[in-house]
Amino acid sequence: MKRELVRRLRWWMLDYEYAARWQLRAALSRDRSDMYLEGTKAPVVIVPGVYEPWRFMTPLVESIHASGHPVHVLDPLGFNHRPVPEVGAQVERYLNAHDLKNVLLVTHSKGGLVGKYVMSGDEAGDRVAAMLAIATPFSGSKYARSMRMRSLRIFAPDDTTIITLAGQLPVNSRIVSVYSKFDPHIPEGSALPGARNVELPGGRHFRILERPEVVREFTMMARTYS
Repeated sequence: MKRELVRRLRWWMLDYEYAARWQLRAALSRDRSDMYLEGTKAPVVIVPGVYEPWRFMTPLVESIHASGHPVHVLDPLGFNHRPVPEVGAQVERYLNAHDLKNVLLVTHSKGGLVGKYVMSGDEAGDRVAAMLAIATPFSGSKYARSMRMRSLRIFAPDDTTIITLAGQLPVNSRIVSVYSKFDPHIPEGSALPGARNVELPGGRHFRILERPEVVREFTMMARTYS
């Protein structure tokens, strides 16, 4: 038991180290949102997690773009701290304004909730072919109940948005949920009924973004839905 606790504390530490490092890199980055729009394959739209600018996901963005996909990142999302429906409406407007079709969503954490909101809606749901959701709290997180900030309390398992999205079952078959066996931030896990669920060994929430298996799952999804 003690050994397991030490191991989990180490995973926590490494996860926060990764997050801090990439938040700093994102803040210093001069990458522009229009740098990744070239490509002949299906369009990809990136939706990061809460308090994550899109540049936080730069390694994944670059990898997907290098494989031939135009990658769309949304500057107006900022740090993605607004309620899921509000962020979802921003994504919907973007998809409609740019007339994007057969879109592949690539999302992290809260971004997966936003993506499912879009997929389930009438505004732009038919524009999305599939979604790769990385470490998404589809069932919420019990830790959210003790958070003082509303932007984090929305992840509570009994939050209205969490419950509503859980009932949107038809879109689950077009979602690939990738998550770690132990997620320091989501003790409930990220398994989603009816989705393709891919559990990776170890413990990570942010560092999972650097795992090669994530790119592999995106490639498989793209082949299936493009």
